[in-house]
Amino acid sequence: MDREAADSADTGTTGATDCEDTLDLRLPDELLALLEEQAGPDDGPGPGSDGGAAPPLFDSTIDHDLLDRVAEWGPVATPVGTFHLVPVVIERDLPLITRWMNDPAVAEFWELAGAESVTGEHLRAQLGGDGRSVPCVGVLEGTPMSYWEIYRADLDPLARHYPARPHDTGIHLLIGEVADRGRGLGSALLRAVADLALDRRPACARVVAEPAVRNTPSVAAFLTAGFRFSAEIDLPDKRAALMVRDRSLRHLL
Repeated sequence: MDREAADSADTGTTGATDCEDTLDLRLPDELLALLEEQAGPDDGPGPGSDGGAAPPLFDSTIDHDLLDRVAEWGPVATPVGTFHLVPVVIERDLPLITRWMNDPAVAEFWELAGAESVTGEHLRAQLGGDGRSVPCVGVLEGTPMSYWEIYRADLDPLARHYPARPHDTGIHLLIGEVADRGRGLGSALLRAVADLALDRRPACARVVAEPAVRNTPSVAAFLTAGFRFSAEIDLPDKRAALMVRDRSLRHLL
Protein backbone atom coordinates (compact mmCIF):
# COMPACT_ATOMS: atom_id res chain seq x y z
CA MET A 1 0.00 0.00 0.00
CA ASP A 2 1.32 3.43 -0.81
CA ARG A 3 -0.60 6.47 0.30
CA GLU A 4 0.42 9.94 1.40
CA ALA A 5 0.06 12.33 4.28
CA ALA A 6 -1.39 15.66 3.16
CA ASP A 7 0.25 17.99 5.68
CA SER A 8 3.29 20.20 6.19
CA ALA A 9 5.66 20.17 9.15
CA ASP A 10 7.32 23.15 10.73
CA THR A 11 10.78 21.61 10.59
CA GLY A 12 12.48 18.54 9.20
CA THR A 13 15.92 17.07 8.58
CA THR A 14 17.01 14.24 6.38
CA GLY A 15 18.17 11.01 7.99
CA ALA A 16 20.85 8.52 7.06
CA THR A 17 20.22 5.31 5.21
CA ASP A 18 19.43 2.52 7.64
CA CYS A 19 22.53 0.34 7.58
CA GLU A 20 21.31 -2.01 10.27
CA ASP A 21 18.34 -3.40 8.31
CA THR A 22 19.11 -6.68 6.59
CA LEU A 23 17.06 -8.29 3.88
CA ASP A 24 14.89 -11.13 5.15
CA LEU A 25 12.31 -12.41 2.68
CA ARG A 26 10.94 -15.24 4.83
CA LEU A 27 7.18 -14.90 4.89
CA PRO A 28 5.70 -14.36 8.37
CA ASP A 29 3.94 -17.39 9.84
CA GLU A 30 0.64 -15.47 9.94
CA LEU A 31 0.80 -14.74 6.22
CA LEU A 32 1.61 -18.37 5.43
CA ALA A 33 -1.38 -19.45 7.48
CA LEU A 34 -3.66 -17.00 5.67
CA LEU A 35 -2.46 -18.19 2.27
CA GLU A 36 -3.03 -21.79 3.32
CA GLU A 37 -6.59 -20.98 4.42
CA GLN A 38 -7.32 -19.25 1.11
CA ALA A 39 -5.92 -22.14 -0.96
CA GLY A 40 -8.40 -24.71 0.40
CA PRO A 41 -8.15 -28.50 -0.13
CA ASP A 42 -5.76 -29.60 -2.86
CA ASP A 43 -8.35 -31.82 -4.54
CA GLY A 44 -11.23 -29.34 -4.42
CA PRO A 45 -12.60 -27.46 -7.44
CA GLY A 46 -10.88 -24.26 -8.45
CA PRO A 47 -12.47 -20.78 -8.26
CA GLY A 48 -15.35 -20.53 -10.68
CA SER A 49 -15.09 -24.11 -11.89
CA ASP A 50 -18.26 -25.80 -13.18
CA GLY A 51 -19.80 -22.34 -13.55
CA GLY A 52 -19.93 -21.83 -9.78
CA ALA A 53 -19.08 -18.57 -8.07
CA ALA A 54 -15.54 -18.10 -6.79
CA PRO A 55 -15.29 -18.24 -3.00
CA PRO A 56 -14.61 -14.94 -1.23
CA LEU A 57 -10.93 -14.17 -0.72
CA PHE A 58 -11.48 -13.55 2.99
CA ASP A 59 -14.20 -14.46 5.46
CA SER A 60 -15.19 -11.11 6.89
CA THR A 61 -17.05 -12.82 9.74
CA ILE A 62 -13.76 -14.04 11.21
CA ASP A 63 -11.91 -11.68 13.54
CA HIS A 64 -8.28 -12.37 12.76
CA ASP A 65 -7.26 -9.59 15.15
CA LEU A 66 -4.17 -8.82 13.10
CA LEU A 67 -3.92 -5.29 14.51
CA ASP A 68 -4.81 -5.90 18.15
CA ARG A 69 -8.30 -4.41 17.99
CA VAL A 70 -7.78 -0.90 16.66
CA ALA A 71 -11.40 -0.11 17.56
CA GLU A 72 -10.47 -0.52 21.23
CA TRP A 73 -7.33 1.62 21.21
CA GLY A 74 -9.34 4.50 22.61
CA PRO A 75 -8.64 8.25 22.73
CA VAL A 76 -5.20 9.64 23.45
CA ALA A 77 -4.05 13.02 24.74
CA THR A 78 -1.85 14.96 22.31
CA PRO A 79 -0.30 18.46 22.39
CA VAL A 80 -3.07 19.59 20.02
CA GLY A 81 -6.00 18.04 21.90
CA THR A 82 -7.67 14.70 22.56
CA PHE A 83 -7.47 12.47 19.51
CA HIS A 84 -9.38 9.29 18.70
CA LEU A 85 -9.02 6.82 15.82
CA VAL A 86 -12.54 5.67 14.94
CA PRO A 87 -12.88 2.79 12.44
CA VAL A 88 -14.79 3.81 9.32
CA VAL A 89 -18.50 3.11 8.99
CA ILE A 90 -19.41 3.42 5.31
CA GLU A 91 -22.93 4.76 5.86
CA ARG A 92 -21.67 7.45 8.20
CA ASP A 93 -18.28 8.41 6.80
CA LEU A 94 -18.31 7.91 3.02
CA PRO A 95 -19.54 11.40 2.03
CA LEU A 96 -16.93 13.14 4.19
CA ILE A 97 -14.02 10.96 3.08
CA THR A 98 -15.10 11.32 -0.56
CA ARG A 99 -15.02 15.11 -0.21
CA TRP A 100 -11.52 14.92 1.23
CA MET A 101 -10.36 12.63 -1.59
CA ASN A 102 -11.54 15.21 -4.13
CA ASP A 103 -9.33 17.94 -2.70
CA PRO A 104 -6.63 18.46 -5.38
CA ALA A 105 -3.82 18.36 -2.80
CA VAL A 106 -5.05 14.97 -1.60
CA ALA A 107 -6.02 13.57 -5.01
CA GLU A 108 -2.51 14.19 -6.34
CA PHE A 109 -1.16 11.41 -4.14
CA TRP A 110 -4.15 9.24 -3.19
CA GLU A 111 -5.62 9.11 -6.72
CA LEU A 112 -9.14 8.45 -5.43
CA ALA A 113 -10.92 11.55 -6.75
CA GLY A 114 -14.34 11.06 -8.27
CA ALA A 115 -17.75 9.83 -7.24
CA GLU A 116 -18.53 8.23 -3.88
CA SER A 117 -18.31 4.83 -5.57
CA VAL A 118 -14.56 5.32 -6.10
CA THR A 119 -13.82 5.98 -2.45
CA GLY A 120 -16.42 3.43 -1.40
CA GLU A 121 -14.72 0.67 -3.35
CA HIS A 122 -11.39 1.53 -1.70
CA LEU A 123 -12.92 1.45 1.78
CA ARG A 124 -14.97 -1.70 1.26
CA ALA A 125 -11.91 -3.59 0.07
CA GLN A 126 -10.42 -3.07 3.53
CA LEU A 127 -13.60 -3.47 5.55
CA GLY A 128 -14.39 -6.73 3.78
CA GLY A 129 -10.88 -8.12 4.18
CA ASP A 130 -9.20 -10.08 6.91
CA GLY A 131 -8.35 -7.14 9.15
CA ARG A 132 -4.80 -6.51 7.98
CA SER A 133 -5.79 -2.91 7.14
CA VAL A 134 -8.23 -0.82 9.16
CA PRO A 135 -9.48 2.49 7.70
CA CYS A 136 -10.23 5.09 10.37
CA VAL A 137 -11.47 8.64 10.75
CA GLY A 138 -9.30 10.75 12.99
CA VAL A 139 -11.40 12.75 15.45
CA LEU A 140 -9.68 15.69 17.15
CA GLU A 141 -11.51 17.29 20.07
CA GLY A 142 -14.75 15.75 18.80
CA THR A 143 -14.34 16.88 15.17
CA PRO A 144 -13.57 14.46 12.30
CA MET A 145 -10.55 15.98 10.55
CA SER A 146 -8.37 13.25 9.05
CA TYR A 147 -8.39 9.85 7.41
CA TRP A 148 -6.01 7.05 8.44
CA GLU A 149 -5.18 3.53 7.38
CA ILE A 150 -3.50 1.40 10.03
CA TYR A 151 -2.15 -1.75 8.42
CA ARG A 152 0.14 -4.72 8.87
CA ALA A 153 3.09 -3.70 6.71
CA ASP A 154 4.68 -7.14 7.03
CA LEU A 155 1.57 -8.74 5.50
CA ASP A 156 1.20 -6.08 2.80
CA PRO A 157 2.71 -6.00 -0.73
CA LEU A 158 4.98 -3.28 0.68
CA ALA A 159 6.92 -6.07 2.42
CA ARG A 160 8.32 -7.11 -0.97
CA HIS A 161 10.14 -3.80 -1.22
CA TYR A 162 11.85 -3.43 2.16
CA PRO A 163 13.32 -5.72 4.87
CA ALA A 164 10.05 -6.23 6.73
CA ARG A 165 9.99 -7.58 10.26
CA PRO A 166 7.13 -9.48 11.90
CA HIS A 167 4.33 -7.21 13.14
CA ASP A 168 5.59 -4.03 11.43
CA THR A 169 2.68 -1.58 11.55
CA GLY A 170 2.11 0.82 8.66
CA ILE A 171 0.41 4.23 8.62
CA HIS A 172 -1.27 6.19 5.83
CA LEU A 173 -2.68 9.63 6.62
CA LEU A 174 -4.42 12.56 5.03
CA ILE A 175 -5.48 15.77 6.73
CA GLY A 176 -8.94 16.53 5.45
CA GLU A 177 -9.36 20.28 5.79
CA VAL A 178 -7.11 22.86 4.19
CA ALA A 179 -7.20 25.00 7.35
CA ASP A 180 -5.67 22.14 9.35
CA ARG A 181 -2.62 21.77 7.10
CA GLY A 182 0.71 23.49 7.54
CA ARG A 183 0.17 24.07 11.28
CA GLY A 184 2.05 21.07 12.65
CA LEU A 185 -1.12 19.08 13.35
CA GLY A 186 0.00 16.25 11.10
CA SER A 187 3.32 15.87 12.89
CA ALA A 188 1.73 15.88 16.34
CA LEU A 189 -0.89 13.31 15.33
CA LEU A 190 1.58 11.07 13.50
CA ARG A 191 3.73 10.90 16.63
CA ALA A 192 0.69 10.20 18.79
CA VAL A 193 -0.69 7.46 16.53
CA ALA A 194 2.70 5.80 16.05
CA ASP A 195 3.23 5.69 19.81
CA LEU A 196 -0.34 4.49 20.30
CA ALA A 197 0.36 1.59 17.94
CA LEU A 198 3.52 0.71 19.84
CA ASP A 199 1.65 0.89 23.15
CA ARG A 200 -1.32 -1.21 22.00
CA ARG A 201 0.68 -3.72 19.95
CA PRO A 202 3.38 -5.21 22.19
CA ALA A 203 4.68 -7.47 19.39
CA CYS A 204 5.28 -4.49 17.11
CA ALA A 205 8.81 -3.08 17.23
CA ARG A 206 8.45 -0.53 14.42
CA VAL A 207 5.91 1.73 12.76
CA VAL A 208 6.62 2.43 9.10
CA ALA A 209 5.36 4.73 6.35
CA GLU A 210 6.22 5.28 2.68
CA PRO A 211 5.37 8.79 1.44
CA ALA A 212 6.52 9.73 -2.05
CA VAL A 213 9.99 11.23 -2.06
CA ARG A 214 8.62 14.20 -3.99
CA ASN A 215 6.02 14.87 -1.27
CA THR A 216 8.40 16.94 0.82
CA PRO A 217 5.75 18.27 3.27
CA SER A 218 4.75 14.70 4.12
CA VAL A 219 8.33 13.52 4.56
CA ALA A 220 9.05 16.54 6.77
CA ALA A 221 5.97 15.79 8.87
CA PHE A 222 7.16 12.23 9.53
CA LEU A 223 10.64 13.44 10.45
CA THR A 224 9.20 15.97 12.88
CA ALA A 225 7.02 13.22 14.32
CA GLY A 226 10.06 11.19 15.38
CA PHE A 227 10.37 8.90 12.38
CA ARG A 228 13.79 8.37 10.83
CA PHE A 229 14.51 8.18 7.12
CA SER A 230 15.60 4.61 6.41
CA ALA A 231 15.94 4.38 2.62
CA GLU A 232 14.46 5.27 -0.74
CA ILE A 233 12.49 2.40 -2.23
CA ASP A 234 10.91 1.83 -5.62
CA LEU A 235 7.22 0.96 -5.39
CA PRO A 236 5.05 0.14 -8.40
CA ASP A 237 3.73 3.70 -8.69
CA LYS A 238 6.31 5.90 -6.99
CA ARG A 239 9.75 6.41 -5.54
CA ALA A 240 9.11 6.38 -1.79
CA ALA A 241 10.88 7.44 1.36
CA LEU A 242 10.76 4.60 3.87
CA MET A 243 10.14 6.23 7.24
CA VAL A 244 10.53 4.26 10.47
CA ARG A 245 9.69 4.95 14.11
CA ASP A 246 11.46 2.40 16.28
CA ARG A 247 10.22 1.33 19.68
CA SER A 248 13.82 1.41 20.95
CA LEU A 249 14.33 5.02 19.79
CA ARG A 250 10.89 6.49 20.48
CA HIS A 251 12.02 8.37 23.59
CA LEU A 252 15.06 9.82 21.82
CA LEU A 253 13.42 11.16 18.63
